[in-house]
Amino acid sequence: QVQLVESGGGLVQAGGSLTLSCAASGSIFYINVMGWYRQAPGKQRELVARITRSGSTNSADSVKGRFTISRDNAKSTVYLQMTGLKPEDTAVYYCYAKDVSLDMDYWGKGTLVTVSS
Repeated sequence: QVQLVESGGGLVQAGGSLTLSCAASGSIFYINVMGWYRQAPGKQRELVARITRSGSTNSADSVKGRFTISRDNAKSTVYLQMTGLKPEDTAVYYCYAKDVSLDMDYWGKGTLVTVSS
């Protein structure tokens, strides 16, 4: 089992910045991909950005140039640096990790990001 604990959400004005963190613990040896998804009220959960153990990344078009994902393998922690926040970025942000040996996905409980206009 893998546990994911997110932190860093909160309320910010449009144009502001926030950094989310997610620490993984437990059976993390085979965790390859880590990342962030988000779910806004009334909408489906969507990919924000993800990163492999080797550092390859991909992100949603809506956040490119504004959000940066990074990872500290020694700390088993993934970060999401968010700048230029917009009201449409308001959502619950979920940390995600994939165990490639078991083909199993793990999710954090989520952290709320609210961007006021």
